[in-house]
Amino acid sequence: MSIDYTVISTRVRLARNISGYPFPSKLKDETKAKEIVRKVNTAVSKLDSFNLYFMNNISESSAISLKEKYLISNDLIANHNYGAVLINKAEDISIMINEEDHIRSQCFMRGLNLKEAYSRISEVDDKLSNSLTYAFDKDLGYLTACPTNLGTALRASVMLFLPALSQKNYMTEIIREVSRLGLTVRGIYGEGSDADGYMYQISNEVTLGVSEEKILSIVEDAVNKIVVLENKTRKEINLADPIGMKDITKRSFGILTNCAKISSKEFLQHIANVKLGISLGYIKLKEPMVLDNLIVAVRPANINILSGKDLIAVERDIYRAEYVKEILTKNII
Repeated sequence: MSIDYTVISTRVRLARNISGYPFPSKLKDETKAKEIVRKVNTAVSKLDSFNLYFMNNISESSAISLKEKYLISNDLIANHNYGAVLINKAEDISIMINEEDHIRSQCFMRGLNLKEAYSRISEVDDKLSNSLTYAFDKDLGYLTACPTNLGTALRASVMLFLPALSQKNYMTEIIREVSRLGLTVRGIYGEGSDADGYMYQISNEVTLGVSEEKILSIVEDAVNKIVVLENKTRKEINLADPIGMKDITKRSFGILTNCAKISSKEFLQHIANVKLGISLGYIKLKEPMVLDNLIVAVRPANINILSGKDLIAVERDIYRAEYVKEILTKNII
């Protein structure tokens, strides 16, 4: 039985600022910065159990690891003096503090779950708003550091795996079409990042003058249409050369389960082929969804954490190969 394997995950993010405080880019007062962190931490303490991390109190490797898990951004890491983040135990909710805005709360979920993710992060936002006074204008909505986030300040994103559309060079046309709907297509880490492993984020660009419900609906409709097109294109590619596709996907699986070392770039190329092979029914695993966890786990900073050492590049490549082989062989049917 083949698996769809197109929609990877959902993220819904809300940007908020506290009235009476400068935006983080203008925030130079350490006392005020710490006040913001304390107020946010106190406000959510009764909602869930969160761990608080200060950017100036964790190692560079730990910070990059959090970014590799999508829990924080480069902008938060850059705000080394005043940046902080609250992360729940399940690591599906993170609240970045003093990033581009005072508060950027986000919820992550497997698959296409925009409404549920919004419901969960809205609950967090309600708890925060009970204790904090947000910067809000009756005409402009929530006031944010970047004008593109005015209004609802809601960013709804869906991570998609689109190997067939990429290989057939359809992505340029898709990007053009979704932009007409007020949506954008970015790489795995958002704006300016690459679509490594054929992974793309589809998200809304327009937040002003559009309700939260409408944003979620537009993104979900676009994602569903892209999924249909991707699956149709996969079938076309497979029908054109089934032996070739079977060989490519199973050859990549063979490399990942037998290589002595592998770089991040080469790993992503082969794991993308394996995922495609699973969706076409050529490769069978006990838990196919383990591959997305694997992609995150073997990124450079996370490899260091897994190994318990600060490895040099070649050592990471060796460790990555060993770890990937262990996980995949455990899941062979």
